[in-house]
Amino acid sequence: MNLPNKLTIFRVILIPFFVCLLLMPNTSGYNNYIAVAIFIVASLTDFLDGKIARKYNLVTNFGKFMDPLADKLLVCSAMICLIQMNLLPAWIVVIIIAREFIISGFRLVASDNGVVIAASYWGKFKTTFQMLMVIDLILSASIPVLKIPGVVLTYIALALTVISLLDYIIKNKDVLKEQN
Repeated sequence: MNLPNKLTIFRVILIPFFVCLLLMPNTSGYNNYIAVAIFIVASLTDFLDGKIARKYNLVTNFGKFMDPLADKLLVCSAMICLIQMNLLPAWIVVIIIAREFIISGFRLVASDNGVVIAASYWGKFKTTFQMLMVIDLILSASIPVLKIPGVVLTYIALALTVISLLDYIIKNKDVLKEQN
């Protein structure tokens, strides 16, 4: 197993620790800070695994499958926890998760037709802003001055979610046409 795939697996392993720290009673006052640190480390592995895989030609089918899945698990887990913590409205999370299901379905149909749908810049921006949103919202529970930037990041992430969905659909609409 190569380094990028190990980083992806490491990201998945971090998710339960992150979730537990967010949702367990915060008696020490440090749970959110430790959870944010874990989330940042996990987010950085997302950036690193792709860079390393492309730079050293270590792209694998496992990585192509697991990397986006690990990202979705990390971000969706975080957003669901934020609903529980009353830091993020459920309707926003529903839109974001629905977009992920739609794009995953799109990629599955494309794959069946021998087409690979690569990540777009809109999708990368979306992921970046979702990660920044998660970090800010978790910290805003302890640092109230971060609440307003958290709201701004939330709506930017939401807008980028919708824009990236439309971008994927428009660029790949032929994937949905019936094949003979």
